[in-house]
Amino acid sequence: MAASRETSPPVHIMGAGLSGLAAAIVLAKAGKEVHVHDIREDSGARFDGDFQALENWSMDDDFFDQLGAWGLDASSFKATEFSTVDLIHPDDTITQARTQGAAYRIVERGTSSHTIDQGFKRQAEEAGVQIHYKSRVKEEDCTVIACGPKGTSAVAYGEIFSTDHPNHIAFQLNDKLAPGSYSYLIIIDGVGLICTCLWRKQRKSERFLNETIAWYERHYPNLNRTPIKRVGGKGDFTINRRYKQDGRYYVGESGGLQDFMWGFGMRMAVWSGVLAARDILGEGDYERDVRRHLMPYVRTSVANRWLMNRVGDRTFKRMCKAWMKDQEKRGDGLVWIGKIFRPTLFKGLLYRVVSPFMLKSDPKAMGRGVRRMPFRPALSRDVWEPSEEAKAIGLQWDTVRRGGGHVSFSNDSESDGQ
Repeated sequence: MAASRETSPPVHIMGAGLSGLAAAIVLAKAGKEVHVHDIREDSGARFDGDFQALENWSMDDDFFDQLGAWGLDASSFKATEFSTVDLIHPDDTITQARTQGAAYRIVERGTSSHTIDQGFKRQAEEAGVQIHYKSRVKEEDCTVIACGPKGTSAVAYGEIFSTDHPNHIAFQLNDKLAPGSYSYLIIIDGVGLICTCLWRKQRKSERFLNETIAWYERHYPNLNRTPIKRVGGKGDFTINRRYKQDGRYYVGESGGLQDFMWGFGMRMAVWSGVLAARDILGEGDYERDVRRHLMPYVRTSVANRWLMNRVGDRTFKRMCKAWMKDQEKRGDGLVWIGKIFRPTLFKGLLYRVVSPFMLKSDPKAMGRGVRRMPFRPALSRDVWEPSEEAKAIGLQWDTVRRGGGHVSFSNDSESDGQ
């Protein structure tokens, strides 16, 4: 039960995503009158049923324990835990990363009742938050800015399909299929997703997804994949000189609080919304708390991204072998990858050296000193002809599309065509 509303002015929040709703829930439970505005018709409408991972290795605290400490209910949405993940090397070797706890929790994004977006929405409404969909407001009229990505630093393309394969997750480092990044397979309760992430701008970008699907079908022959739809999204990666400006709090992607290395951002998005709410309630200092709790991880991820931009499959193979060797030694596959994500003196120094070359100023950032990681150009090694299997996947999808299958993320404006 929310406390009685105070007589102070209402708090207006731009964006009904995870960070905006997290801030709204904390504020409403403390007795504030809160209005959340979103230009879309519902929370999660930016997505279309695609799966995303809540990583659980970058910090000592389990993310769900953090949610509970912040007064947020992790049982309000469906989350499927995995303690074993297939780690696919660039040479197609498949090993397994294991841990005793939860390595990943997979959640669904979208407007279905079991998604994390709708779970946060229900919590907000139960706390007394008034949510206004299809509502356009000006940034200067809101206290919390949580409106998601404005630019494009990377894109992801995926296909959702039905399958009778058991629940499974696989993570693949392969510079050809996912330039500078990774691809993955997720299967939960009869629904699968194969996705590839592109950190370099490409021509005919759909060929990467088709080739990735063909790869997984060759190496997981029991998928029995029946395509349903294709999904995708973009990531916007920025560093801000200020996270609070003229009384406004910039949270989640609006504040650039993301993982530059592999795009894991939900934990930081929610955390930043909570920190903003606590400042509004007089229980913290948002600028100080963001720099203390979140920015060390963001800066580390910038250094990691710089390193990944300069390597290819040979280095990815060494990473996979080191990962498995460390797991054999320690008996826990999360230790090695956790060290990659956690701040160190070396990564801090590397960030200072490389960030001026990786980030470009955004002149439309209302004086906040925003620098954005641009969508990098393709490399010569990104030009290749699709395999016959990939061409067949493309023809299969054309047939599905003509029969009613749809693409919820049309070719990104930052890309050069499919």
